Amino acid sequence: MPEPVTLRGERVCLEPLAAEHVGGLVAAATESRETYDFTRVPRDETAMSAYVRSALDDQRTGWALPFAIRDLSSGRVVGTSRFLDLDYWSWPPSWPPGRTVPRAEGVPSVAEIGSTWLAASAQRTGCNAEAKLLMLGHAFEVWEVLRVTLKTDARNERSRRSIERLGGQFEGVRRAHARAVDGTVRNTAYYSILTEEWPKVRSSLRDRLNR
Repeated sequence: MPEPVTLRGERVCLEPLAAEHVGGLVAAATESRETYDFTRVPRDETAMSAYVRSALDDQRTGWALPFAIRDLSSGRVVGTSRFLDLDYWSWPPSWPPGRTVPRAEGVPSVAEIGSTWLAASAQRTGCNAEAKLLMLGHAFEVWEVLRVTLKTDARNERSRRSIERLGGQFEGVRRAHARAVDGTVRNTAYYSILTEEWPKVRSSLRDRLNR
């Protein structure tokens, strides 16, 4: 399984998620809940503790790598995100084409970025863009994954536009995919970024952050 890692930028630091983040996450989650209609965001300490324990259980299986997002300007924990659905392919010696050295043990071949939410005060501040830049950079440049998946409730227009601005390519909607946060049946919109698309996405994200 991938080793826990700290990813630090100019605005945010992504720290390996731990039980001591629960209090900060509760404070972030209760600033305002207007944007959480389609996102699972626990609202109290009991629910948040269970949320963190579940994420760490997934980490121990090698399926996920969760982070707490800390705003460096204030020092506050302002949200969370994670790598998930990590998949480890068995590669023949000469595949994928052009590779000349074996892949390291315990390094995923494909990944998803999800379970992302931010405090109301951290939204539209560059925190999300830099967090995605850091995570995508780690996935494509350190793990050398072939693909990163991003998905959201098909009704969540705000999230879909954010993924599209990021550079995610729309793949389609998986119908009746899962139970939605509001108890209905969720249709899920799928997006992806491939390794050959990463340089353009990286450049666009850096331009956004510089502006």
